[in-house]
Amino acid sequence: MATRPMIDLVRRASLFCLVPFLSCVSLVEAAEKTPATLLVKDALMTPGQPATVEARLSAKGLLASTGLGGELLELIVDGKVVATGMTGGDGRAVLTYHAKAQGVTPIQVRVGGSPRVLPTEGQANLVAWERRNPVIAIEMAALMEGRKGENPLSGIGLTLESERKPMPDAADELNKLTQFYYRVIYVATVPLTSADGLHAIAEVRAWLNAHKFPPGYIVMLSPGESVWGAKIDELHAAGWKNLKTGISRSKAFAEACLQRRLEAVVISDSATGEAPRKAKVAKNWKEVRKKL
Repeated sequence: MATRPMIDLVRRASLFCLVPFLSCVSLVEAAEKTPATLLVKDALMTPGQPATVEARLSAKGLLASTGLGGELLELIVDGKVVATGMTGGDGRAVLTYHAKAQGVTPIQVRVGGSPRVLPTEGQANLVAWERRNPVIAIEMAALMEGRKGENPLSGIGLTLESERKPMPDAADELNKLTQFYYRVIYVATVPLTSADGLHAIAEVRAWLNAHKFPPGYIVMLSPGESVWGAKIDELHAAGWKNLKTGISRSKAFAEACLQRRLEAVVISDSATGEAPRKAKVAKNWKEVRKKL
């Protein structure tokens, strides 16, 4: 018959052997979790009204269409979880939040304690504006230095590349315009090589932040000359009728504004061709502010 000390010794030995085994199991489980990418779209609303924040969770390194469904996402505002939502089969989720104060608030969406997906988060802006606030829309091409041989007056949009430098004084002048008066919408075009507009939005946001442009609402359009006009109509139908002016490099962008009785300012010089007849022309961003 085993004595009490002998039994205790056996138990301790068993536990000692079990601890490394459990540690190995935990490491294996962590290694099996899927690395993911979480992309978030800006949300536009009026203070006190519900805003829908769209997010998409996809497996990292795979095709953009490979969404991860059945995962809990959490919306974080000012460090607190304010809403949750489950991803569908395509990896998309919609989270609803009511902002009380106006302004542009940075937000995060994160994966909430998933047993299958590694921790990840995405950033966006929650944009709460009063409808009476005057709004300007800016084509992203109007913020970037051009390249030799590039005709900015043809088409709408510009393929965003991280090494593109901002036009001189663009960030400073735009910060002055938005400090007390204007609200700003940034308009970009989804590159033909991109399958997901949310990925393009993340790139635009990163470029704007890196070059210290004021925060605003990012609109991503599919390629085509009629898409900006359709988006203006959509904004007007949603009650954003105080969109006053479009600032652009392309002729089509300016024409879409003028056709809807908005003012248009084209950043151009004599070497790039003719701007629309009723558009105001500025050679640089210091002149832009004087045209508004």
